[in-house]
Amino acid sequence: MIQKFSISNDPAMYEAWPDVVLTGSGKLVCVFSECTHHGNRDYTRIMLSDSGDRGRHWSPKRPLTEGTRGLPYYYNCARISRLRDGRLVVVVDRIPADGGESRAARAENVLYFSADDGESWSGPVGTPLCGIVPDKLLELENGRRIISAHHHVNGKLAQFLRYSDDGGESWSDPVTVGLDPALNLCEVSILPMGKGTLVAFLRENSAMGYDCKKTISHDNGETWGPVIDFPLPGCHRPVAGFLRDGRIFITYRFMQGGKGWLGAWTQNFFGALTDRESVLASRRDESTARIMPIDYDRSPLSDLGYSGWVQFPDGELYIVNYIVDDALDKGQIRGYALRPEEFAL
Repeated sequence: MIQKFSISNDPAMYEAWPDVVLTGSGKLVCVFSECTHHGNRDYTRIMLSDSGDRGRHWSPKRPLTEGTRGLPYYYNCARISRLRDGRLVVVVDRIPADGGESRAARAENVLYFSADDGESWSGPVGTPLCGIVPDKLLELENGRRIISAHHHVNGKLAQFLRYSDDGGESWSDPVTVGLDPALNLCEVSILPMGKGTLVAFLRENSAMGYDCKKTISHDNGETWGPVIDFPLPGCHRPVAGFLRDGRIFITYRFMQGGKGWLGAWTQNFFGALTDRESVLASRRDESTARIMPIDYDRSPLSDLGYSGWVQFPDGELYIVNYIVDDALDKGQIRGYALRPEEFAL
């Protein structure tokens, strides 16, 4: 059984695009956006909420950033991770408010740090990464840090990263993760596989219900191979990670495609179980995934499916997601607890 919990549901705000981290002390910290509406960013602010009881109850939301009403930028999608030294780090894209397709390529990605499990924060710390909807800041086995985002190139979306080998003091030139003139590649989730191998799972954003895409690096992200189909149809905003037993779990929004965006948008939030062999395979027909439903958005103005998840030491999974559902036309932040063995996961 999947248990559902309210993290934040403010009728005055559109709340969306959450992520979650499990701290060293066992606390959950959720980061998310509040804004006027998905389609109206004249006001935005990045918010935080904590839970000390495994996501059953959450603190009132509190701000990480300033509100942006009247400012020349807005905040978009924040991601949170825990570094090996125990600090938390949030990366968020700060987008020019002047409109136009080029604003994604001019968006800044800034970092905030906490050394006390999210009680206080320092930042913002600027980075040279341009683009929107960043992945989590990754810290590899060799200490390399990676940040990644996407923007348009010649009318198509493409994914880029920068890496740092000195703790963020300096960053590499942009590295192309995924670029294909026939595809719109974006919203990456990069999964370190060990020994320098990384797999990047990508949303394809042509609204056709295409498979999830992936590409593989064998040199800690410096070069990337061809774009390969992965058998998760209609996959938007994949979030991949390892379970404690070595298998791989991916949460994502299912967008089936069809007659444009109107009437064929998205109502379903899925999870998928897969394995190392499938993730590293060079062809779609060498991969397998077991797909399960997590939530369904009943609103005629449905909007959901940017997520984050963690696993507790005893195996329970806790997932965060945004959804409209009974909020009618306002996004809310929802949590989900499930035990893998109850779903043959």
